[in-house]
Amino acid sequence: MTKITTVYLTRHGETKWNVEGKLQGHKDSPLTNLGKRQAQWLGVSLKDIKFDAIYSSASPRAIHTAEIIRDKREVTVSSCESLMEINMGSWEGEKRSEIEREFHDEHKTFWSAPHSYIPTNGGENFFQLQDRLIPQVEEIISKHPGGNVLVVTHAIALKVIMAYFKEESLEKLWTPPIIQPTALNKVVKEEGKFNIELHGDVSHFVNTIWFVTLLPMGILRT
Repeated sequence: MTKITTVYLTRHGETKWNVEGKLQGHKDSPLTNLGKRQAQWLGVSLKDIKFDAIYSSASPRAIHTAEIIRDKREVTVSSCESLMEINMGSWEGEKRSEIEREFHDEHKTFWSAPHSYIPTNGGENFFQLQDRLIPQVEEIISKHPGGNVLVVTHAIALKVIMAYFKEESLEKLWTPPIIQPTALNKVVKEEGKFNIELHGDVSHFVNTIWFVTLLPMGILRT
């Protein structure tokens, strides 16, 4: 009998530096109240899924998001350094607008031709990111045949992972969709083939009004 493995992949919730327009990479900033709510909304939409395992980037913003989504499930959140965001070197903690001004050509290549990006800031290129992400994802999938797995990581990391599932080159990395905070991606492996069922889905955001209405009443706390 064929075992169907389902992988749910998401980005962490909104952070303080997201709001301030700063790049994070391996550095970290805490989830905002909205970021915590985004994780709650996704958690509610996944409440009926029994996860056999939960994996997270080692970054605190991702671990916090994973813990909120996990809620009361008795499953450990496994921290993985190899699932961390692309290392942006000296750009981390700086505003994107300032980086664009000071490193104009390099910044432009990063966002328009990732396959040609050569960092001079001490960070990683996209091929290096791919080389540490994909083996980890393959290992996670191989460990849980027939199971449901949650992976919490980052925007650029998810673009690279989903490009792998789509069998697309890094040259096409920035094609839509944009990976919003807690956007959900669902990939099903059956008979050795990957089928993408959700990509960049934020339908759980439709609950926003409901949650915002209930939060002042103390029914939900961030």
